[in-house]
Amino acid sequence: YTVVNLGIKQPVSAIIEAALAHNADAIGMSGLLVKSTLVMRDNLEELNQRGLAEFPVLLGGAALTRAFVEEDLNDLYAGEVRYARDAFEGLSLMEKVVAVKRGEPGAALPEPRRRRVRAVPRANENGDRSTSRSDTARSDVARGADVAVPAPPFWGSRVVKGVKLADVSGWLDERATFMGQWGLRGSADGPSYEELVETEGRPRLRHWLDRIHTGSLVEPAVVYGYWPCHSEGNTLILGDPENPGTEVTRFEFPRQSRDRRLCLADFFRDAGEAAELGPDVIALQLVTMGSRVAEATAELFAADAYRDYLELHGLSVQLTEALAEYWHARVRAELGLTGDGDTGAMIRDQAYRGSRYSFGYPACPDLADRAKLVTLLRPDRIGVQLSEELQLHPEQSTDAIVVHHQEAKYFNAR
Repeated sequence: YTVVNLGIKQPVSAIIEAALAHNADAIGMSGLLVKSTLVMRDNLEELNQRGLAEFPVLLGGAALTRAFVEEDLNDLYAGEVRYARDAFEGLSLMEKVVAVKRGEPGAALPEPRRRRVRAVPRANENGDRSTSRSDTARSDVARGADVAVPAPPFWGSRVVKGVKLADVSGWLDERATFMGQWGLRGSADGPSYEELVETEGRPRLRHWLDRIHTGSLVEPAVVYGYWPCHSEGNTLILGDPENPGTEVTRFEFPRQSRDRRLCLADFFRDAGEAAELGPDVIALQLVTMGSRVAEATAELFAADAYRDYLELHGLSVQLTEALAEYWHARVRAELGLTGDGDTGAMIRDQAYRGSRYSFGYPACPDLADRAKLVTLLRPDRIGVQLSEELQLHPEQSTDAIVVHHQEAKYFNAR
């Protein structure tokens, strides 16, 4: 396929102009920011108004969910809209789009996947439906004396460089690498996934880890630290390490409108508990694999070495996540938290106390809060910058807040 890459932050007029000029078979858009969902909705409405719904539209990116795309947006658009979880699903969808266009017998796009249950906001005492941000009543998570607040080894931030690749690779999620990044999938009439892992996945992984090591393609580094904090409703307030009563920043989190009505702020002492028992503690971390690996992947792409590009890029992304997991374990050890399972269970099932949350994901979807974390951690000390689009550069970087509460696990606050 020929891909006409228009770049980021393109107005819908530019997208339409290019689609018409190149006689495109489909239009693709990707959204990393929560506000991208609104832009995509507007773009689809513009396509409707211009009578251009003959273009199938493929959408993806961290800001989107399959249900939002294939129910909400597909219902809005006069044509067909489908969600692509990754490049492999995008390629599969394109094959179906082209088959339909050619009129191949039996060719069709997959049926849109719709929500099984439509979420209904909880009613307040007046019978009104409250929003996730206006509802500040705390959930049923343990609090006060039932939660032991650990003492951090220091306050403020520290920089760590020279992390060994072997320490990072020990936390690599192989399944996410082989299946999610490299596209290894078994088939009924061919080798199974397990066979492909042994014959292709692990040999290629050993090859790449050796190449990364000998070529010094990664420079793992971390900036992290601890801040005193307390909650007020749905807001978490961080204090000055030297004067906890002085606010340095605050994060406002959404609250579930059903189920347990969880909110990240619930996992920390409130103002009254902090006054009586002392402040709570939150850890912030930002990790990077350095800029060299991004340069190496760009060189492979420019040389048309697409398989090597795909494998190195995918592995570097997963190594970044592995470094984040490794350092999260370090934070738990420094806080004296116990209960870690084996490494595989920790990667797969969060078999440890507390949780690590990244901005832009369901429990804390506001990516703009990343700027506050960056201000506190100052990751320029390890070569990481924040773009105007709130993306970390180099790409092989990721950040998180670390919550120590024993009930803190992943949840969706939307």
